[in-house]
Amino acid sequence: MNLSLEKRITANLPRTLLEEAQKATGKGITETLVHGLELIRRSRAYEKGKALQGKVQIDLNLKVSRERSYN
Repeated sequence: MNLSLEKRITANLPRTLLEEAQKATGKGITETLVHGLELIRRSRAYEKGKALQGKVQIDLNLKVSRERSYN
């Protein structure tokens, strides 16, 4: 981790929730919290993408695409 990008915090967390989360990740406190925050970020990105469903038009010719040369 890059120390210049880290933020030290103090938080009161439910002990059992933290212990269960650590058991699920098999990692320490910091790693478990980072993992949880990453899941929240991914969930938000998924929701943004899902909101675009049906709004993005893609005109794709699969036959032409599959015949492309990658040289």
